[in-house]
Amino acid sequence: MGQLVGVVEKPSSAPGVVRYELNRTLSGMGHERFMSLLDADGGTPSSSLARQLLSTGKVSSVHIYSNIVTVDLEKGFNSDGLADIVREMYRYWKPGVVPPVFEEVEADEPPAAAGGDNDSGGVELSAAAKRVPSHLLDRSRAARERWKANNG
Repeated sequence: MGQLVGVVEKPSSAPGVVRYELNRTLSGMGHERFMSLLDADGGTPSSSLARQLLSTGKVSSVHIYSNIVTVDLEKGFNSDGLADIVREMYRYWKPGVVPPVFEEVEADEPPAAAGGDNDSGGVELSAAAKRVPSHLLDRSRAARERWKANNG
């Protein structure tokens, strides 16, 4: 689940700085700078990516502008593996991870009643129609009647 981000790693003219160009925008038209994990405390994609990069111990700061991520590396470290973090930032389930199974919850709404003023002529509702809440079926019938009254 989650689509991989297209990433191109480009070296900078400044030593210890790496630039990543992404195929999607993270910050819109705003500049965001993260100097520590405390700065990256928000729930935005930019702060989430900055947290992941800063937690590697290889990164001293992260600057994000639109689809450009600029990373200042700590002295003595290289950028190996950082592009993979950016590439997989939206990937929720990794290979080998079993997703959770959710229980089937019974609906609180009583099943729709058959017959009545529907256009089925008193015929039993289909299995799919029985699973639709009755207030939605009533609203649909009323809309159909209004349409027929206006359009003949």
